[in-house]
Amino acid sequence: MWIAKKLVSARQRHLKWPIFDALEAVLMILCGATLLAFSTTVMLDIVTRTIGHPWLWLQEATSTFFIYGIFIGAATATRRNDHLYLTAVAEAMHGPMRLVVEVLIRLVVLGVALCLIWFGYLNFLRGFSSFRMPSMTPIASLYAAIPLAGVLIAAFTIEQLVNGCRNGFDHPESVAADVALDIRIDGGAP
Repeated sequence: MWIAKKLVSARQRHLKWPIFDALEAVLMILCGATLLAFSTTVMLDIVTRTIGHPWLWLQEATSTFFIYGIFIGAATATRRNDHLYLTAVAEAMHGPMRLVVEVLIRLVVLGVALCLIWFGYLNFLRGFSSFRMPSMTPIASLYAAIPLAGVLIAAFTIEQLVNGCRNGFDHPESVAADVALDIRIDGGAP
């Protein structure tokens, strides 16, 4: 349990529901696992090709870990507010203007998530007619990551929108925690 608490970001708690904390911890573990598996399969692919006995299935495994790692990572970054969006612009603002900018940013992210869900699902369905070589696994197994990530990103964005509109995006407790975290990271005393 203590590992899960270490994996869940304490930043901007006012924008998060505790019910999603366990999901964030699982997603962080999956991100680490897919990164480790991706790196291992790339290394094994290089070694087996160098010694003249390539394992052809390693390329399939590598691409699977890469794709799932990207989409799981995107969902996790959304939950942790670590993804790339106009934070510098929004954080420089206060009051109603910040609320408007933060809501607009999250509406754009929500729109992207909905596109991931819809078009990812269409690609998933079409993926049953194409197969990966040499295993002959339907390519839909890769496309499944797209709508899954879209659902997670949409859920985390809705979570932030609801809590941000309810509690405010510019929360004094989170600003103080961010400052204390920055001081600890830089090596100073809090």
